[in-house]
Amino acid sequence: MEAFGGFFVDEKAARVENIFLEFLKRFKEADAAEPFYDIEMEAMRSRESTTMYVDFAHVMRFNDVLQKAISEEYLRFEPYLRNACKRFVMEQRAGENRAPIISDDSPNKDINIAFYNIPMLKRLRELGTAEIGKLTSVMGVVTRTSEVRPELLQGTFKCLDCGNVVKNVDQQFKYTEPIICVNATCQNRSRWALLRQDSKFTDWQRVRMQETSKEIPAGSLPRSLDVILRHEIVEKARAGDTVIFTGTVVAVPDVMALTSPGDRAECRREGPQRKNGSGVQEGVKGLKSLGVRDLSYRLAFVANSVQVADGRRDVDIRDRDIDGDGSERQKFTDEEEDEVVRMRNTPDFFNKIVDSICPTVFGHQEIKRALLLMLLGGVHKITHEGINLRGDINVCIVGDPSCAKSQFLKYTAGIVPRSVYTSGKSSSAAGLTATVAKEPETGEFCIEAGALMLADNGICCIDEFDKMDIKDQVAIHEAMEQQTISITKAGIQATLNARTSILAAANPTGGRYDKSKPLKYNVALPPAILSRFDLVYIMIDEPDENTDYHIAHHIVRVHQKKEEALSPAFSTAELKRYFAFAKSLKPQLSSEAKKVLVESYVALRRGDSTPGTRVAYRMTVRQLEAMIRLSEAIARSHLERIVLPAHVRLACKLLKTSIISVESSEIDLSDFQDTNVPADDPEQPGEPDDEPADAGKKKLVITEEHFQRVTQALVMKLRQHEESVKKDGDGLAGMKQGDLIIWYVEQQNAQGAYSSTDEVKEEVKCIKAIIERLIQREGHLIVIDEGSAVADDGAAVRRGSEHRILAVNPNYVID
Repeated sequence: MEAFGGFFVDEKAARVENIFLEFLKRFKEADAAEPFYDIEMEAMRSRESTTMYVDFAHVMRFNDVLQKAISEEYLRFEPYLRNACKRFVMEQRAGENRAPIISDDSPNKDINIAFYNIPMLKRLRELGTAEIGKLTSVMGVVTRTSEVRPELLQGTFKCLDCGNVVKNVDQQFKYTEPIICVNATCQNRSRWALLRQDSKFTDWQRVRMQETSKEIPAGSLPRSLDVILRHEIVEKARAGDTVIFTGTVVAVPDVMALTSPGDRAECRREGPQRKNGSGVQEGVKGLKSLGVRDLSYRLAFVANSVQVADGRRDVDIRDRDIDGDGSERQKFTDEEEDEVVRMRNTPDFFNKIVDSICPTVFGHQEIKRALLLMLLGGVHKITHEGINLRGDINVCIVGDPSCAKSQFLKYTAGIVPRSVYTSGKSSSAAGLTATVAKEPETGEFCIEAGALMLADNGICCIDEFDKMDIKDQVAIHEAMEQQTISITKAGIQATLNARTSILAAANPTGGRYDKSKPLKYNVALPPAILSRFDLVYIMIDEPDENTDYHIAHHIVRVHQKKEEALSPAFSTAELKRYFAFAKSLKPQLSSEAKKVLVESYVALRRGDSTPGTRVAYRMTVRQLEAMIRLSEAIARSHLERIVLPAHVRLACKLLKTSIISVESSEIDLSDFQDTNVPADDPEQPGEPDDEPADAGKKKLVITEEHFQRVTQALVMKLRQHEESVKKDGDGLAGMKQGDLIIWYVEQQNAQGAYSSTDEVKEEVKCIKAIIERLIQREGHLIVIDEGSAVADDGAAVRRGSEHRILAVNPNYVID
């Protein structure tokens, strides 16, 4: 450095500035006609931006010496690089008619520089003192953001003794006044007034960044780092984002360590004998040998650019939407759109996409389909009154142990950019929603984001959902339906966004799922939470030789060949691009789809109110909204902009099969089939005994739901008949079996249950078998009279079973 007019001139920095200015003027892409940064400046002008984004890969291609100087001594050269950008803008402005970026009335306006695409991405643990002053990139998850405050960059001070003005005093991470007045006759060192109108302020924000879960070594706690954002990049990083920060590491005084009393025993000696006149304790003398071993400095990261890492190949660093969710305004390149359309036009593409989800798990197509629809989601809507209608789909998986539930959750957490994986037993209500904590440096209360806030516009995977305490489960009621979190604590009243899908996994209460009981008796979840899940899937571990063979073959193959064993139709990267493109569509309901939706909902409600049905939970308006969301997600998966009736039918089918299929375990009635010959053929009374083998060949199996419905209807009819007989005082206490069957068939026929006489015959045969089982095994019904008739010769002849008289067992209590 040389002395020049009382100031030092950094010759190397001046050379770097000139070379960098040359780079901005001359650098062109391979096939571009005009310089790249001329186009960049037009983009700055259109957005009224004062930040110039520089791709570091361009600097590396242009001049190796320049890239080495910038990356090794960035903190030293940063003011000169900013000055080069300002000179570049000022030169381009001259002689043009367009609106200037730097106008004549604000010549002191600075152009800020932001580098991105640094080749070496550092881990948070790798940032040490060796990196101080160098240009580095670091990736982590944002856990807390402060409010945006003004920061004094360069202060203009007025001497209160002589009135002299000292300009452009750089602030060194704290409020820095001039050392001494420049007036030779004035020796003022402490009496200064800040002239705010002549000083330079900028927006400032502190962000707390934490290591990503993949980078934490085993047995270690995640480390955090404070990141300082300035100028236009404030509010670019939100809590929960995985972000790449580019900037430099600096060492700053640890104000908290300096001000907290009594923390360091080697620096302070307590005792009444060592007090000065003012009563203040003195520090220990002769601390020069201690140096800074008391750790009164700490590392911070001053960022110049923020890049959200969302898994796509080319992320535009400038187009971050500040208020809404970023998915709405994503721009897609022509190549990406062509690739998505190519995937869509693949034959049988829907099943191929379903198979490509979590390929390490064999089978479970229904659950993979549910995960696909959850990843796509429905359309968020806002009414005229400002009420939000949820678009996210919540899925609950209930299953026996070792059914790959956690595998699904881990896969989903890995494929979505903003996702959080948590376990139910180790999660508290505050950890899931949000907590109010005291800011250590300012002492103010601030809100620290919980799992649901961190997963905003993403997915929150909660394992062991049934093991959570009731008070913690209640905390997510509001987040699951209204998608907000309300906090009223420590003087803070806030409503925070939690627009997240919830994927929960739970075990049945008894360890294994009991198919003879409905879902509410199998899962220890309250109905309020259960109704908030759009789809509830049951995974049952049943022994089946064929399935077991295929599962074992698949698992052994994966262990043997690892990646080669899996051959999904689409890779994870292709799926991510497909999901991002499909989520940008907003399908509308067609009039035909509306009609089918209403009919499907009414049919579901009718089935819910039928006596004897054992549904998992009541069909409510939430299930109607779930059908709408599922229909929109299915339309998105097909890249359709209109929801068609076929999509609604598929959504209705998914809603039905998600639960009811498991509830009805099958009941074998083959042993109770009526093999007696009809009454009009009385000459062969003993023939049934001769053909049991033929009768047993035709198997009669019905669902338990059907069995329970018929049983309840028959028992209720017999009880009503008994009561009417008691009231009237005459007639038989029981009822003929034939009359009972005719009554039931007529009731069902009135509701349009049969379409042909063959169905009626099958139903009669089925009801006879059910009555036989209720008499012989269950004991719910008893036979009062066998219905035998007296022949001419006085012998009793047994007639068909439909003539016997039945009544309800007096000990049977109706549920």
